[in-house]
Amino acid sequence: MLIFSHSTCLGHAPASDHPESPERLRVVTESLHKHFPDLEWREAPRASLPDLQRVHHPSLIDTILSTDFEGQHWLDPDTLMCTDSPEAALRAAGAGIAAVDAVMDGENPIAFCAVRPPGHHATPDAAMGFCLFNNVAIAAAYACTRYGLERVTIVDFDVHHGNGTQDIFQEDGRVKYFSTHQAGLYPETGTLYERGVGNIFNALLPPGSDGFRFRNVWEDALLPEINQFKPQLLMISAGFDAHMHDPMADLMLEADDFAWLTRELRKIADRHSGGRIVSTLEGGYDLEALAECTTAHVGALRE
Repeated sequence: MLIFSHSTCLGHAPASDHPESPERLRVVTESLHKHFPDLEWREAPRASLPDLQRVHHPSLIDTILSTDFEGQHWLDPDTLMCTDSPEAALRAAGAGIAAVDAVMDGENPIAFCAVRPPGHHATPDAAMGFCLFNNVAIAAAYACTRYGLERVTIVDFDVHHGNGTQDIFQEDGRVKYFSTHQAGLYPETGTLYERGVGNIFNALLPPGSDGFRFRNVWEDALLPEINQFKPQLLMISAGFDAHMHDPMADLMLEADDFAWLTRELRKIADRHSGGRIVSTLEGGYDLEALAECTTAHVGALRE
């Protein structure tokens, strides 16, 4: 298994009290090194301009890469940049592209991108929800273009709906998007009726939902649809803010629930895509829970 990361992702440092802090990535990488010393770590390259342009409008790319400022720069009430943010965003997006190349070229069937800032809220033309570029969408679009894939699945179990990923692919039948997220939570999108061209599958979890309900929704409604689609590549937006201790939401999941879903996704990948999986870090804001859940997720990917 390969891990793609870059030290510059720690340089993206919003305000000291911002929940999307460098410490998030630091605890993840420390835990992975501790529990899995044999993992192969690779430096994430920068995403190229054509890579970004497949999913983002020039106005957003210019805003992220060309804005001249000193200190800090707010893009919206939640999303903040500092002078190192453009480089971190390029490396976070580039990690997914390198991961796709590695799994598609047969170097290793599974890769995890330990990067930040996260990406799944970034729309074609707007950074939002702590996200600058949409890392998983950039990687999925690259996979379709570079390798001619016609069936790519994106699974998003972050507690917040990945509105940006849905927006990017809602008219592209090559990519199917599957999401569980807490009902009534930011960004208040992702209803059952948002179906795209038949490629969008959203399941809302009421506040207080536990692992039993989470597993039932995936097992009964979503995993059969993924299996029927027979993905050639399975991608994961791995957010762990649905954990019971996370301060940003009100679901009651535990690390074992994320590990269970990861194992189920591996079965589907083994069945249809030669085991190929690319996972990338999204949310998770309780540091201890984030480290525990990421370790459980990577452990299940390695099994």
